[in-house]
Amino acid sequence: MENIKEILISKSLRPTKQRMLIANYLFDGRDKHITAEGLHNKLKKLSLRVSLATVYNTLHDFCEKELLNKVSINSDKIYFDTNTSPHHHFYVAKEQQLIDVSNEIKFKGLPKPPKGKKIDKVEIIIHLKK
Repeated sequence: MENIKEILISKSLRPTKQRMLIANYLFDGRDKHITAEGLHNKLKKLSLRVSLATVYNTLHDFCEKELLNKVSINSDKIYFDTNTSPHHHFYVAKEQQLIDVSNEIKFKGLPKPPKGKKIDKVEIIIHLKK
């Protein structure tokens, strides 16, 4: 718990009670892919009272401070990933499950970016179905 408090402070985030509850769940040493609604429901099941708005705000704050990665599946489905290293994902729509791709994807070439722009990162989401 103290380590998480230090991490939040080092990222210029006040370690409020709600942030600490959320951070303790997210940063327990296991990688997670979670939606704001999913996290809110998990916290409720653990009898931890945090509003959905606070969950959303905290997740976005954590993304801004690079504690989480945001993975957008479509315009209404966003996952938050505790693994902030560059990596790719499988997505199973029917199960609403995001899974890390464990093997390296090799690119033969990338398109040339528009003039005045450069490629920042490449993230691949491979959609799966049964």
